[in-house]
Amino acid sequence: MKLDDSRRSDNVEDERGAGGGGRRGAGIGIGTIAVLIIGYFLGINPVTLLGLLNGDNPPGAATGSQSADGPAPVRVTGSSADDHQVDFVRAVLGETEDVWGAYFQQMGHSYVPPKLVLFTGSVSSACGFASAASGPFYCPGDQRVYIDLNFYHQLASEFGAPGAFAQAYVIAHEVGHHVQNLLGISAQADQAQAAAGRVGANHVSIELELQADCFAGVWAEQANSARKILEPGDLQQGIQAASSVGDDTLQRREQGTVVPDSFTHGTSAQRVRWFRRGFDSGKIEACDTFGAGASL
Repeated sequence: MKLDDSRRSDNVEDERGAGGGGRRGAGIGIGTIAVLIIGYFLGINPVTLLGLLNGDNPPGAATGSQSADGPAPVRVTGSSADDHQVDFVRAVLGETEDVWGAYFQQMGHSYVPPKLVLFTGSVSSACGFASAASGPFYCPGDQRVYIDLNFYHQLASEFGAPGAFAQAYVIAHEVGHHVQNLLGISAQADQAQAAAGRVGANHVSIELELQADCFAGVWAEQANSARKILEPGDLQQGIQAASSVGDDTLQRREQGTVVPDSFTHGTSAQRVRWFRRGFDSGKIEACDTFGAGASL
């Protein structure tokens, strides 16, 4: 990826030195990990489950109706400002802000960008207490994306998805959830899940996740068209990253069997297909996973 000329976002909060594991929740034990694993295969969001384990209320969806100016940006300070990984994250986040800012402006609205929180080990959010084992996530309750940068090492070494664009895909996917939140899609999905049984709720979750993949593809195409940020091989890195986190691939690796009724994010093939659909079209209108029905 060519990000030297990309604008660096100021909406990054570096909490890696804040000792998140010593705050509310005080860490994660073997029992909690077991509950997380059970919850995963039951289709329960691990962030929500961790919040419930720590006595938190379930997160409420944000409406996206904040003022156009939004909260004041938080700048990264200290030695982390010179950290290569932080600089990369700030550049990618800046690219998402520029793309989605232009899209919302075309609709006659102002884009309120999310904050991106860097943490190590564990973190407390409006969605509850979360461990790095949960992976990167977006919390609609505080409109923040949370990432433990060690996940990038895991993405390369364990998931077989190395490369800068694979890492950028992760950020773009989570920012895609923020866009869904601002557009009211997340709230509609919450209502649909509340009215459905477990399998039905899981299907809604899949539609939501695949749309975030599609939004990530739209972002990549728009950013590349505007600033030529992609290099040869980058798109394949994104495709490999999307494939590596499909429910079928993860279940086959972790337990040796695949349980489709427990899927919450979509198969590897689905995730790749919707990411490519977003990239190939460059249009958010191509990302109607909810209207796709059985043809997902």
